[in-house]
Amino acid sequence: MATGFLLLTFLAFSFSIAAASDPSPLQDFCVALNNSEVLVNGFVCKDPKEVKADDFFFMGLDKPGNTDNKVGSVVTPVNVAQIPGLNTLGVSLARIDFAPYGLNPPHTHPRATEILTVLEGTLYVGFVTSNTENRFITKTLHKGDVFVFPEGLIHFQFNIGDTNAIAIAGFGSQNPGTITIAKAVFGSNPPISDDVLAKAFQVDKKIVDYLQAQFAMKN
Repeated sequence: MATGFLLLTFLAFSFSIAAASDPSPLQDFCVALNNSEVLVNGFVCKDPKEVKADDFFFMGLDKPGNTDNKVGSVVTPVNVAQIPGLNTLGVSLARIDFAPYGLNPPHTHPRATEILTVLEGTLYVGFVTSNTENRFITKTLHKGDVFVFPEGLIHFQFNIGDTNAIAIAGFGSQNPGTITIAKAVFGSNPPISDDVLAKAFQVDKKIVDYLQAQFAMKN
């Protein structure tokens, strides 16, 4: 447990000094006012006189997430939706729990670079560079190892061990966003035409129809 807290401390320092992709704040803080009807890039600021300590607080990241699902992993985010005080500060994090052989499927974060450290277990991770090279860069990570996924690139984490694994990810955005590739392509609402997907993936439309059924919105 002590090792885990040391790793968390290291991670906090690592991503706090990194350049964030969000705009730099122009004041001490801008706590998100979630009930405002005004639309801005981020969130409207709460009156500073009404700001309290709980606006900068989150508890429970020490609790494991439920990995009883099809991919065997779960992400517990701690971004501006959970901590209003993160608004305009350009950082957030997440806990990722993996069942044995659980996968955090290929996905991207359109607004942030990710720095990941393994607290328990062994993860096989990697990302793919942009067109036209599409180079696959991969590494096996053990407890205490750190790996970076550049902003916007497709990446994944896979628990290759027969025990549970835990990782903490830091992001250079208050709201990094996540696009899970398979779900976005085959589970869009409304569905993308199977003619389009069959041609894009060079497969029969029956295969596309099958994959779309696996990612239907009801799932």
